[in-house]
Amino acid sequence: MGRAGCCCRGAERLASPSVVRRFRPVLLLIIAVCCGAHIGQCQVATPQCHIQKCTTDFVSLTSHLTSAVDGFYTEFCKALRSYSACTQRTAKSCRGNLVFHSAVLGISDLMSQRNCSRDGPTSSTDPEIHYEPCNYHSRTQHAHTHPHMHAHAHSHSHGHSHGHAHPRLGYLFCGLFGDPHLRTFKDSFQTCKVEGAWPLIDNNYLSVQVTNVPVVPGSSATATNKITIIFKPYEGCTDQRVYQAVTDNLPAAFDDGTVSSGDPIHTSAGADGGAGKVRALWISERSPGRHVELHAGYIGVTVIVRQLGRYLTLAVRIPEELAQAYDATQDLQLCLNGCPTGERIDQGGHLLLPLSPPALGLQLQQLHRPSFSSQTQVSPYSDTQVFDVEGARERCREQLEAQDIYFHSCVFDLLTTGDANFTVAAYSAQKDMESLHPHRDRWRIYPRISSSFTLHADAHNIKRLALLLLCCLSTALI
Repeated sequence: MGRAGCCCRGAERLASPSVVRRFRPVLLLIIAVCCGAHIGQCQVATPQCHIQKCTTDFVSLTSHLTSAVDGFYTEFCKALRSYSACTQRTAKSCRGNLVFHSAVLGISDLMSQRNCSRDGPTSSTDPEIHYEPCNYHSRTQHAHTHPHMHAHAHSHSHGHSHGHAHPRLGYLFCGLFGDPHLRTFKDSFQTCKVEGAWPLIDNNYLSVQVTNVPVVPGSSATATNKITIIFKPYEGCTDQRVYQAVTDNLPAAFDDGTVSSGDPIHTSAGADGGAGKVRALWISERSPGRHVELHAGYIGVTVIVRQLGRYLTLAVRIPEELAQAYDATQDLQLCLNGCPTGERIDQGGHLLLPLSPPALGLQLQQLHRPSFSSQTQVSPYSDTQVFDVEGARERCREQLEAQDIYFHSCVFDLLTTGDANFTVAAYSAQKDMESLHPHRDRWRIYPRISSSFTLHADAHNIKRLALLLLCCLSTALI
């Protein structure tokens, strides 16, 4: 008794000065949200004080934002400016209100932390004004707030959705690189043969197919030399568009020569901080012939295609509800279900290194050369080398700090192919994953055990021991 202010249970444990300084803006906004949600337990706003409405609008504007979403910082700053403007409008009637003053301090601190300017565009809280049917996020947010107006929302789905009855607003990630290594929607990491043409994604909105070819003789490993992406027609937004990339031909246009589709719709923040109208579907060339990004705003999909060395890599982000929109004839999708068991090179997630490095395809050539080095040696091919385990690990450490599955994949690729470009492929695949994967806590995947390296080291030691015993036996017999 006798305590004033918000009585959110457990708050007294957060009162240490170091914790408060570090998390002050978050704590202040938590107070605003907490107290706004528990009227009667805190000092509440008067009927004229609309701080609760300001806080609710801010939460609504930012609840969908993650650092993986395009334009995150721009949208967050716009929402903060809207929140600040709302508090200014109600400042006079909220004088002396704890919730109001906590919100004002929290806004100020967050603006400083995010380097948000006080002046600039703001977010609108009126969904009727900015409803954009060819923008996936706008459309799903509108459907969430006006469900009675979207009874036909799945009219574009000719099959059925494999999941819950309510739409899932989360995103999924899939990536393919190297020999090839596949990261599925479920964050399962696999290394597969899959020679020839295979579907990665095949649903009612998007189809992605890759073609893989053998990398070196004597190995079952393959790599991607062709990617075909089909954006299926979406009424009122875009006609069908096909994008195709092959080795040494990474175009910045669709097959019909266009670079975009659909009428100009929503505003998007550019790299220079400016804003402009974009279309429902467009291509962005980041590095000519090396790096292309495809943005399908009408279905919330982003695709990154790269060429590194002679082969291609792919990274995709797609809304979960759309990834689940397929029928029984579309169930062969590597991103969805992984590679068939017979196509797996890894053993239940364990990626065993080749037992006879250096690179299998080059080893026969090197046996006939008089000067063979056990470390790293330039081969007749300009972009290939011969690596042993330590040489491969050292090269991969130059690009990849954490010894996660991307690092292990890099070592495997160097031992298998001798192609140093696969080091850059693993690094770029990791960076593309970090830019598109919506869940930071799932970024890192580590091998279940470190037996892949241990197994190879043990095999090497066994060979040396056997040779030593043979020498001893020969000496004894002599």
